[in-house]
Amino acid sequence: MNRVGVVEVPKSCDVLADRLRLQIFSGGFAPGEPLPPERDLVTETGLSRGSVREALRILEAQGLVRTRPGRHGGSFVCQPSENLLAQQLGSFARGRGVPMHTLIETREALEPMLAQLAALNRTDGDLAALDAISARMEASVDEIPVFIAENVQWHWALAVASRNELLRAFMASIAGLIHESALSEHIDTGEVRRLVLKAHRSILQAIRQRDAEAARRRMERHVKAYSIRIHQVSPPPPA
Repeated sequence: MNRVGVVEVPKSCDVLADRLRLQIFSGGFAPGEPLPPERDLVTETGLSRGSVREALRILEAQGLVRTRPGRHGGSFVCQPSENLLAQQLGSFARGRGVPMHTLIETREALEPMLAQLAALNRTDGDLAALDAISARMEASVDEIPVFIAENVQWHWALAVASRNELLRAFMASIAGLIHESALSEHIDTGEVRRLVLKAHRSILQAIRQRDAEAARRRMERHVKAYSIRIHQVSPPPPA
């Protein structure tokens, strides 16, 4: 009888990646700063060049390092981007076949808080950006792909105005998925687009007046109305 069990030994590249990651998170390497060259890491760690390269590839895949080739190249520390999170969440959602109604439920939970925070934290520049996008939406009300793309940008600008980086990153991650689903399921109509414009005007007025409660309440109504429309066109599967 095996009384000890199998001993799992971590790969050397994973150990090095963990050490470098910890140093990056603790501020040992600042964004933009180069990591030691491969040959130095080989010498310092006693690992093979292959293990060092694999550790750097792991960090690059996690968005913590970018690699530049050439004479002045190397591996440089960078901050994970919202695009990286969007790609990862997009792969998760597509790989698991996450349906449209689940995306909308996520939006219902997220956007009212973003609207409330935007009313509290927005700048004049944020208002100018939202006004400009609103004007483009008004002008493209009969051009469905353009209108939907601008609608995504409007909600993204509102997320930026919230000044909450984590919530903004989540919004960036689901916005593209909702955009794709809206186009693929042909859920948009002229009536819906005009209702969207009306809701945006109401929400933006509350944000302009720094009325956080009204901004939250109006966004709740907006995303709930959109959710009802989605369920009418594409009902969720039975439980």
